[in-house]
Amino acid sequence: MTGVGDVFDCEIQARLRDVNLGGHVDNVEALRVLDEARLLFFRFAPLAGDDRPGLFRDVPAGVVELVGSQRIDYDAEMRFVAYQPFLVRMWVGHVGRSSLSVSYELRVEPGRAPAIVAETSVVFWDTAAGTSWPISDAVRETLLAFSAPPVTLRERPGR
Repeated sequence: MTGVGDVFDCEIQARLRDVNLGGHVDNVEALRVLDEARLLFFRFAPLAGDDRPGLFRDVPAGVVELVGSQRIDYDAEMRFVAYQPFLVRMWVGHVGRSSLSVSYELRVEPGRAPAIVAETSVVFWDTAAGTSWPISDAVRETLLAFSAPPVTLRERPGR
């Protein structure tokens, strides 16, 4: 990743249930790893200069985030290794009026190329108003601190 903003790195512990009959990490479980990492980023990431954690620390009560889309490229097999966590790097690839995209790189070992690159689009939703929530200046500022060009995904067939 080449970027201008900060990134969030975390480790997600591999579990035995992540393995399918072929002996590698199942694609559904790989998505679970990305989902868990994204929740850590949004809600619990330590941020410089503030003791309140998480990218969404300034999102008001009653505003939730909804996944609009997800795209995942599997670039290498992911074999289960006991006690070896998955290494996930995330950053904000785009900030819109009421949405953002999160870019991911998932590695199975430090120093190796990503086994997975992915992107998730998230929309802020105001549950009381029943409509999307325009991102406030405070939230936008936090998101932009972690902004960099989006992850590069493979071209889709037929396009």
